[in-house]
Amino acid sequence: MGLLEDLADKLAQDTLDEMERLGNDRLYMDVAKALGTSSPTMQETFLTSIRIRLAEARGRIFLQTAVAALEAGKALPEAAKGGEQ
Repeated sequence: MGLLEDLADKLAQDTLDEMERLGNDRLYMDVAKALGTSSPTMQETFLTSIRIRLAEARGRIFLQTAVAALEAGKALPEAAKGGEQ
């Protein structure tokens, strides 16, 4: 990664950690707004990193749920069958 991506990704991870600690799931929007006033490029890179990390977390939760269902002999959750969420 380049400097921009490294900085944005580190800020995204720190922001997600604080969101979890504080119980504020929209804090990243305020951080993005602050970034946008000085660097729209940094703002978009930060938001991309946030989206990727949030998607990965949702995917990981789904994987754990799907594995637990299969181990229990139950059907896969809907998303595993190609359904929309």
